[in-house]
Amino acid sequence: MQSVSTAEPVVAPASPAAGRGRPKHKGSAQLFQNPVLERLSHTHIALPVGIFAITTVLSLYYGLTHGFMSGASALGLFLLGLFGFTFVEYAVHRYLYHIPATTPGRAKFQYTLHGVHHEYPKDKTRLAMPPIVTVFVSSLLFFIFRLSFGSYAFGLLAGFTFGYATYLFVHYAIHAYSPPKNFLKVWWTHHAQHHYRQDAVAFGVSSTLWDHLIGTMPGKQRSE
Repeated sequence: MQSVSTAEPVVAPASPAAGRGRPKHKGSAQLFQNPVLERLSHTHIALPVGIFAITTVLSLYYGLTHGFMSGASALGLFLLGLFGFTFVEYAVHRYLYHIPATTPGRAKFQYTLHGVHHEYPKDKTRLAMPPIVTVFVSSLLFFIFRLSFGSYAFGLLAGFTFGYATYLFVHYAIHAYSPPKNFLKVWWTHHAQHHYRQDAVAFGVSSTLWDHLIGTMPGKQRSE
């Protein structure tokens, strides 16, 4: 893959989201006045991807070596967990990351959580959650899965966190590299519609499945 240029992807023009101007392809926003918090809000993509990948491996290893699942059941649970992640990815992006900014508090929450990414989509240090948050999320997921699914949790969690790691890697690659000249380009094009055409469609990042099923696929480009 080649490093991405700072040129804006070519997509049909549209009005920017309310309260947000054109995306900036250089620089980074300051989210916190406290220098420690501000520093912690940045991360290298390898850290969160690595944490979720390690969680995947440990979950499979522990579940298999302690008799919680066999090889066949581990595969089935893994795939089910991976499938579940694709829906959670879509739902969180659509309903949490794009929560309507109806009050100043909501506007600040939405911008800190996700709006900053739309304003500075090429800021590589804010394409994933910081490591301390990643550890908290992975630990929380384990307890939720263990309480909810018992011994099935290890296979399901492995698939879910593998999906999470894949999503982070795909999202980073889309923003950090030029589109490849093969079938993988569909990911780049799909996500570019969300950033540069209208942010009320194309919520899937690692998969377009739920955009197809729920009806949030980008429409055909129309001349203005």
